[in-house]
Amino acid sequence: MEKQNLVIISGPTAVGKTSLSIKLAKLINGSIISADSMQVYKHMDIGSAKITQEEMQGIKHYLIDVLEPEDEFNIATFKQYAKNDIDLINQDGKLPIIAGGTGFYIQSLLYDIDFNEVASEDTEYREELAELAKKYGASYIHNMLKEVDIKSAETIHPNNTKRVIRALEYYKLTGNKISDHNEEQKNKISPYNFKYFVINEDRNRLYKDIDGRVDIMIKNGLVDEVEYLKNRGLNIDHVSMQGLGYKEILMYLDGKITLDEAVYIIKRDTRHFAKRQLTWFRREKDVIWINKEDFLFDESKILEFMKEQLEGARII
Repeated sequence: MEKQNLVIISGPTAVGKTSLSIKLAKLINGSIISADSMQVYKHMDIGSAKITQEEMQGIKHYLIDVLEPEDEFNIATFKQYAKNDIDLINQDGKLPIIAGGTGFYIQSLLYDIDFNEVASEDTEYREELAELAKKYGASYIHNMLKEVDIKSAETIHPNNTKRVIRALEYYKLTGNKISDHNEEQKNKISPYNFKYFVINEDRNRLYKDIDGRVDIMIKNGLVDEVEYLKNRGLNIDHVSMQGLGYKEILMYLDGKITLDEAVYIIKRDTRHFAKRQLTWFRREKDVIWINKEDFLFDESKILEFMKEQLEGARII
């Protein structure tokens, strides 16, 4: 069967993926599927740095404003939506472009990886682990994971209790490490004819852009946005409210920290997040790195390079 063509534009937060993806879509007659775990939610615009209708410049976008904040969005949901959207874009005679910084989501789609092969209807162990994390802290169950699957413990952030619990549950159910399972899945051959571009820039410049973006979010009304969500009944237990910017402002609104402290934490943790994103992309295979400095920060030169790569792969 002939492989479907696919273009991926990824990279750390605040690196300029949105602007570049719009320009590339115009150049190659593409439509864009968002690979962002927060922009999928309605009413969560400022904290997710969601693209506006004006910024879209007539380019059709998918997986933006699809779910309510109360809904759960995960890797399996992303794959389901993205596959469907790729088919719709192809039927429309356009080229699908995946744009976003969630490397885990992109990998699952690109190689059709099954991260949920084993599921248990017995939730007792899952609830037991959740209770341990609540009682003794996230690091407690993360240390449990270190004992049985050091590789997973190294790649899963201690605060990502959901993934830590899933890894421990997988080990208990199968006696195998989820890291070994994922490694096997990663060696799959992609069903797509693709080019995977990762945009990057000097770390100091990137961190400055991140800090500036957070300041703009506060100025544009992030506190009011989170207050609306809180009044709607959302809290830290909702997946949508665990995103960077939202949980910190929620802590401020709950009187746990000051606004200055919240802003400081958002900036710090976003910089750390960008660093982890880059670490993830460096582990990925078949990635084409685009360092903006090498192109003198000229988007037209970057686009020309991307176009040449796509022509060489007969994607366009």
